[in-house]
Amino acid sequence: MSGEKELVARFLEEAGIEIDGPNRWDIQVHNERFYKRVLADQSLGLGESYMEGWWDCPSVDEFICRVLKNRTYTKIKGGWRIYLSLASDRFYNRQSLKRSRKVADQHYSLDNDLYMSFLDPYNQYSCAFFQNGESLSEAQRAKLDLICRKLALEDRHRVLDIGCGWGGWARYAARNYGCSVLGINICDEQIRYARKAAQGLPVRIEHRDYRDLNDRFDRIVSVGMFEHVGWKNYRTFMEIAHRSLEDDGVFLLQTIGKNETQPGEDPWIAKYIFPNSYLPSAAQIARAAEGLFVMEDWHNLGPHYEKTLLCWHENFQEAWPRLSRKYDERFKRMWDYYLLSCAGAFRAREIQLWQVVLSKTGIPQPPCRPDAGRTTEAAAGA
Repeated sequence: MSGEKELVARFLEEAGIEIDGPNRWDIQVHNERFYKRVLADQSLGLGESYMEGWWDCPSVDEFICRVLKNRTYTKIKGGWRIYLSLASDRFYNRQSLKRSRKVADQHYSLDNDLYMSFLDPYNQYSCAFFQNGESLSEAQRAKLDLICRKLALEDRHRVLDIGCGWGGWARYAARNYGCSVLGINICDEQIRYARKAAQGLPVRIEHRDYRDLNDRFDRIVSVGMFEHVGWKNYRTFMEIAHRSLEDDGVFLLQTIGKNETQPGEDPWIAKYIFPNSYLPSAAQIARAAEGLFVMEDWHNLGPHYEKTLLCWHENFQEAWPRLSRKYDERFKRMWDYYLLSCAGAFRAREIQLWQVVLSKTGIPQPPCRPDAGRTTEAAAGA
């Protein structure tokens, strides 16, 4: 056994993983260069070698979960490319107005048919809200309504949807709560789809960066967009949201987040899936909102995202015979790894999904109503 293989085997054994073992979370290695590559490039090498067929695993999600729970990645000293990437995050604003288009061009501008093949009818590319064993479509509808209820939406409200995706939440809110919605986005493919899907509803979709906002709204919602804002821009984002919100308004922010503040993002995700992305910590969100907003509610839906991703992956597998006419096997392995590794990360609770409700001066609460049914004796004994 080579030194590299012996070292990787020892790290994996600590996580309960056996190379070429019998369990569904054990990896089957097909190329001996795998070990040197993983030791040199860590997460990037692990994902790229999977894309290239150097290893397989019956349950990639459980493999990743075990690696993360054991914090195996902290025990491997990375190569120079890892440190160069982290250093560049310190000095450059990867989510500047110019650079922010990269993720839209590389990821969100892929053929809409790809996304529609695994998403629900409301095209929700974010965490669903599972409660009682319902389907993905039902759970996504529950998430849409949960957001509307947290915002206390009424038909008189003008609503801003920052990073509206394919416009699913805007359509749901307008149709079911009667409000008018402005959705802003910088992805041309999504904008075209959203405009067509929202015809006949009080929904307007505009190609606009959040930094170009100059109007005020009764409610603001942003779902799955804050991951692309970048930590250097968090305060600017919050200041713009504050400026754009009416004094008695409510702002709901939904974002994936990390348990710890870290200098950079996962190198494989940043290269192949979400370039220039960055997951915030709770501390970073709180600091960015400090002095601007009252924190009304902080809800962790992280466990629901694992199930959402597994549903997406199952739908993706069913659609692959049709999608394979457009995409090659390497693309499929990339998407398999993306969906399953993220599911594993949520299962390990390495990353979270937060819904944060913010207001400018506090949301008034209804007055306390005395309980007329209580007797004097019951009241005295309370």
